[in-house]
Amino acid sequence: MADTGKIARNLERFAQAVSAHDRENPTHTAWGIGLSHFDLERLGFDEGEEVLPGITIHGDSGVTGNFRVLCDGEHDQEGSAAEEEAVEAIATRSLPSVGPETPPHPFEQ
Repeated sequence: MADTGKIARNLERFAQAVSAHDRENPTHTAWGIGLSHFDLERLGFDEGEEVLPGITIHGDSGVTGNFRVLCDGEHDQEGSAAEEEAVEAIATRSLPSVGPETPPHPFEQ
């Protein structure tokens, strides 16, 4: 069994993370905490164990020492929209090529 102080600190962090998630994403509902399998065993949690009201623990392939809030929303939509914008921002005409008038780089003499 893990140290009760360590478990208490983690439960406090879980509650803070779920609160922050729910505040920043009002249309998504948090339902779990994802931990690496190593941390799951190290802290003494069981898969599916309810640690906060409505929040259960789940093992995932995350990085040891980190956890993530699991929810019913898609958070990658903003990233794909930004990627689409970057693709659309590519110029359709090329710049004129630079001729030999360009001075050499100071280290290329």
